[in-house]
Amino acid sequence: MSRDPLIVGAQALQGPMPGIDPFIFGAYHQDHYPAGNAQLGVDPALLRGREIGMDFSGQDGWSMYHGEAVPGFPTHPHRGFETVTIVRKGLVDHADSLGATARYGQGDVQWLTTGRGVQHAEMFPLVHQDQPNTLDLFQLWLNLPARKKMVPADFTIFWADQIPHWAGTDAAGRRVEVEVVAGDFAPVDGSAVVKALPPPGDSWAAEPEADVAIWIVRLAPGASLTLPAATPEARRAVYLTTGNALVVGEHRFDQRVMVEVRANQTAPLHNPSDAWVEVLVLQGKPIAEPVAQHGPFVMNTQAELVQAVHDYQRTQFGGWPWPSHSHTHGKAERFAQYPDGRVEKPAG
Repeated sequence: MSRDPLIVGAQALQGPMPGIDPFIFGAYHQDHYPAGNAQLGVDPALLRGREIGMDFSGQDGWSMYHGEAVPGFPTHPHRGFETVTIVRKGLVDHADSLGATARYGQGDVQWLTTGRGVQHAEMFPLVHQDQPNTLDLFQLWLNLPARKKMVPADFTIFWADQIPHWAGTDAAGRRVEVEVVAGDFAPVDGSAVVKALPPPGDSWAAEPEADVAIWIVRLAPGASLTLPAATPEARRAVYLTTGNALVVGEHRFDQRVMVEVRANQTAPLHNPSDAWVEVLVLQGKPIAEPVAQHGPFVMNTQAELVQAVHDYQRTQFGGWPWPSHSHTHGKAERFAQYPDGRVEKPAG
């Protein structure tokens, strides 16, 4: 691997996905929940033996996380960065101290700029009572530069039908697909550039020179795709999250892995296996500032972390306007209600 000039380094994926500046880290949740009950939660008999409130066990193929009856993450605060939540299967019920609320999933993406501070809850409603409920999602933490740490919080939903995709075949006719969550995708074959949706205005991703990209690449068995080169200042990592084998440049990896590649070079990817694989690509120009993190707060100094805790204790970042700290939306369809009262629903 050291002889491959494309590859900077690699590490096995175990637990949270390591980040590269400007990304702090990522989490990949895949839970095969059982059928839900009338309260959108788990049958209490199935919760025996779990550490309720802190269940990351993966027992029986799923975790409750911080949820007690409904799995998920009840009310908690954030400051100083952004969360990008990409839900491929299942649903997430969101509520926050801005007054925004949503049920999204099945390919939708939520982009939350936490800025000066927000509380939110992310619950995973088990809407199917007659069949299992599978949840499959990424959550990425994207840093904010010091000058944007204290911007107003902002909430955005990208509906699945709005998110651009590129699909094609390689030289051997095998299928390749790219979901373009952020950052335009310019195929190396010279076909038309796929333009990404605009990110929130205060995001590092909104600055053109930052060259931020979030792409999900899917490769059919035996398929190959070459990623286009990025700007010289950018960093790029590819994460094999689904599948057991991937060739990056000249090196084969036979496990789930993060591989950092030189972003200013084209990056050949190849699926050597007999099943589809999925690769998450994260890229961006480093913010290159000190990072001080304490749990849900990401600032530049320890003094700013202390201030964040004090501000949260004093203001609760706007308080909590919802009836429950594990707020869910009953039998609602997918929707997003913004702080100004505007309501959106997916076109489909």
